[in-house]
Amino acid sequence: MTRSSPSPPLPLPAPTANPPAMTDTSRLDELEMRVIHQDQTIEDLNAAITAQWKLIERLERQVARLAERVADSEQSTGQAAPVDRPPPHY
Repeated sequence: MTRSSPSPPLPLPAPTANPPAMTDTSRLDELEMRVIHQDQTIEDLNAAITAQWKLIERLERQVARLAERVADSEQSTGQAAPVDRPPPHY
């Protein structure tokens, strides 16, 4: 069985800045569609950022509450008499 070498890839056509068949009207329509798409993307990103900020603020409040609880438990543990018991694994 002979092995043939793969054929070289076909060259892609070079992109053109303004295709010759594109009229001013079609260019304007395309630009308007891009603007609409970009506006929607901006609105979507804004909604995502707003949701993330709300989550961050909620998490910051939760961390502050947990830090207070840890500080309170450390203070109450320091005031209690130490218990001389072997660890649970003995």
